[in-house]
Amino acid sequence: MTRSPVRIGLVGYGKGGRHFHAPLIQHAEGCELAGVVVRSPQRRAELASDHPSVPAHGTLAQLAGAGIDAVVVTTPLDTHVPLVREAIALGLPVVCDKPFAEDAAAGRDTVTAAERAGVLLSVYQNRRWDADFLTLQDVLASGDLGEVVAFESRMEQFVPETGFPTTGGGVLRDLGSHIVDQALVLFGPVRSVWADLHLRPGADGADDRFTAVLQHESGVSSQLVGSLLLHGEPRPRFRVVGSAAACVIEDDDGQTDRLLSGRTPATEGERWGTVPESRWGSVYRGGKGTPVPARKGSWSRFYTGFARAVREGTPPPVDPWDAVAALEVLDAARLSATTGQLVELRGERRAAVG
Repeated sequence: MTRSPVRIGLVGYGKGGRHFHAPLIQHAEGCELAGVVVRSPQRRAELASDHPSVPAHGTLAQLAGAGIDAVVVTTPLDTHVPLVREAIALGLPVVCDKPFAEDAAAGRDTVTAAERAGVLLSVYQNRRWDADFLTLQDVLASGDLGEVVAFESRMEQFVPETGFPTTGGGVLRDLGSHIVDQALVLFGPVRSVWADLHLRPGADGADDRFTAVLQHESGVSSQLVGSLLLHGEPRPRFRVVGSAAACVIEDDDGQTDRLLSGRTPATEGERWGTVPESRWGSVYRGGKGTPVPARKGSWSRFYTGFARAVREGTPPPVDPWDAVAALEVLDAARLSATTGQLVELRGERRAAVG
């Protein structure tokens, strides 16, 4: 007997909800977009145009009353924890967009609350399903690089035409949530952090660029850069140096740009998440590079895994404790940037990453 799809409700229909969640939920195997909490008349009109059969609701309680099976919170950062807590109180399996919380303490308390209530919680670390990241995982698993010494990761973007984003808590929290999570998955827990932040001029004081150096317990040193000050060609997305070889991957699979331009997995079909051969990464030995075929990226796989966790009780696609571990690193980075000192991590609980 075929299982019915998991009816997923969405809280928020701004840039994230409209472009990075709704199309992927609809495409993901075992999922159905069943309702959206949205109050703005403009956003309601956009929802009606994009998904005519999907009803709009005024509150999470109303959405829950419509018979959904799970909910996704994709609203400004300062609303994440209250809405996730509300979903937990309603007994609804919940996905929270990143950044998960404003700091590790809030994230830790929220995950603990979900565990005590027996409610499934996951965090939308969709960049684990980027083609570049999946390809790099394959290269590392092959052992071709030898013992890894250093990792460099850069996520640089142009300032959007709509202006500097104000809902994500600054670039360190926003882009940093992605690249710190990836570093933890690849190389494990972090022992110490040094960081520098560039604060955006103006009253908000949010950062628009950061550099962080992480020393992993595994011995790997990660240098991470996030920026919204890109004015020319970005530097390579990933660079890994090992005792036997190095790997360089120039950029990602473009899922972000495709979704923002209105293209989706449904419209792209088999082309979705693919990388042309001209943009493949390479493994270098003695100055000679060998191209590495790119994996196929697919953020929808997060939701397929989440639906399976809801229906079958399998582990969530992202353990929420992984998000807490990333927040511990981000907290340490802010402290390091403020004091100018190296910060040692002594987290209360480490995530099962790697």
